[in-house]
Amino acid sequence: MSDSDLNNENITFEQALSRLDEAVKAIEAGGLTLSQSTQLFEEGMKLARICSDMLNSAELKISRIRTAYGEQASMVEDEMNP
Repeated sequence: MSDSDLNNENITFEQALSRLDEAVKAIEAGGLTLSQSTQLFEEGMKLARICSDMLNSAELKISRIRTAYGEQASMVEDEMNP
């Protein structure tokens, strides 16, 4: 996965999470140079932000859907029980 993918956020949540998991495992396994570890850490932080943003966006969308359907359900109940 290239830096441009991370900068453009052209990846799915699942891809970002999988790559984040790979980065964490590589850092935990050790045997990397300081430069490699730093680069993986930076990539991991970007991936964590992307995942967090995607989760926040999904949560907001779900909230809006629940609100919209909740309002519709209330209207239907009000109409059924005058």
